Amino acid sequence: MKRILIALVSLIAFAACTDEFVEINQNPNQISDELLKQDFNLVGSPFSNMIFNLNGHQVEEDLCSDNWMGYMGTPTDFVGNVNNTTYYIRWNSFWGREYGSVMSPAKQVIKLAADNKLPLFATWAKLIRIYAMSKLTAVHGPIIYSQYGTTANSILYDKEADLYPLFFKQLDSIQTDFAANKAYTGFKKFDPTAYGGDINKWMKVVNSLRLRLAMRISKVDPAMAKTQGEKALSDAGGLITSNADNFINSLNGNKIPVAQICYEWDDTRMGAPMESFLVGLNDGRISKYFAPITNAALYADHPTVPYKGIRNGAYIKAKADRVPFSKVNESFQTVQTRRNITASEVAFLKAEAGLRGWAGAGDPKANYEEGIKLSFADWGAGGVDAYLADKTSKPANYVDPLDARNNFTAISTVTVAWNEGDSNELKLEKIITQKYINTFTNTLEAWVDYRRTGYPKIPVAAKNDSNADWGVIPAGESIKRMPFVNAERTGNTAAVTDAVTKMGAGAKDDIATRLWWDTGKASNF
Repeated sequence: MKRILIALVSLIAFAACTDEFVEINQNPNQISDELLKQDFNLVGSPFSNMIFNLNGHQVEEDLCSDNWMGYMGTPTDFVGNVNNTTYYIRWNSFWGREYGSVMSPAKQVIKLAADNKLPLFATWAKLIRIYAMSKLTAVHGPIIYSQYGTTANSILYDKEADLYPLFFKQLDSIQTDFAANKAYTGFKKFDPTAYGGDINKWMKVVNSLRLRLAMRISKVDPAMAKTQGEKALSDAGGLITSNADNFINSLNGNKIPVAQICYEWDDTRMGAPMESFLVGLNDGRISKYFAPITNAALYADHPTVPYKGIRNGAYIKAKADRVPFSKVNESFQTVQTRRNITASEVAFLKAEAGLRGWAGAGDPKANYEEGIKLSFADWGAGGVDAYLADKTSKPANYVDPLDARNNFTAISTVTVAWNEGDSNELKLEKIITQKYINTFTNTLEAWVDYRRTGYPKIPVAAKNDSNADWGVIPAGESIKRMPFVNAERTGNTAAVTDAVTKMGAGAKDDIATRLWWDTGKASNF
């Protein structure tokens, strides 16, 4: 682990996105292209690795959105406790992962599919490509997408206001292709999800992704959001509405990253905001997410609930001090899959869509409660009926038994039980708070919701090390985006400069510049 972090102390880009695969002569001892063509291997074999790389690892997730959103907290004082978690950028590698391991092989698949008259594999690759880039743009803002693969010296970035309409247009084409080929079985051998190559299941992914992206832009372009959201809600292919249809992919024999980081490296522990919500709301999912601890002195502030988390961006002196805090549940040690889109997330999206008046969304209360029920079932937690009826429990204050500078009074006073008399704003806070709790291990989407809505109400980093190097985050505010990677800054400089202008007047390539859909408006309606 230490060797990995030493290699990552400086800003990492892995490789510029304009790099292509290195061509090498065919080794006579390797499998030839002719052999790979058998059973569609040539176009199908890259999918397992592409889908595996839709998500990141320690430096892309745990030391970023996991910590910023308070799911996890690091006990380790990396680089003198001045790092991503305290708003000073040391690691920045999701860009390289998505371009090197998704965009580049997807480009090759699309070409090979055309050459070998296997168009549906190209369609599938285009869907995976959109999914990956929809995540990357949520990190950086403008990205290289429509111009990817061109041979110009400077490859221009897409403006976010242009990128989302392009995503939606391409999702239209993908869904048309899938709808015309529902019985196709060519994907089965290569599908690393639970879908077994079933086109009908992948159609639900298309609609669910469309609904997610429509909601993302609901404040900045409500008309487009409504049109696209209603299209997702009404499409004959349906949405992911049962846990059996959750978009979950194999990790190709690898352990889920949060367990490796927690148990093998002791570099992550339960986050204090999660402690605040799960303890305060008497949430049965706490024992499914995290492991109890035995040192009663650490959880003396709630002595009957033996869990303790670490504040996001905490003041840390020595790693050994907080290693005894709560790990993730031991069961994660054997998890070799990742959640991407779940039925619970879709139910919460429908609940918010109902508040926004989108046709076909259904009743917000029914969808909110269905989202919670699906989440409890998905995580194997009990007591959901009592939880849904709880009108009084509220998030708990947090006490760090080792350093009072990390303490916080719960910002949110939200309860669980739905109340039709509440304002739409309070109803939305309930929806997003429950969506946040459910989204454990898929934390980028929670960071998106937090920036666009202000919910859930969680504390900002206790220790704010932001400065002119990467942008100043004012006291009481949180990180807004990640800067473009150094490989692009030095190798595609003119395009990066152009990309910054596309983020609006006064924008900078820093962590304080808001993304397009993050309007900064306090009201969500």
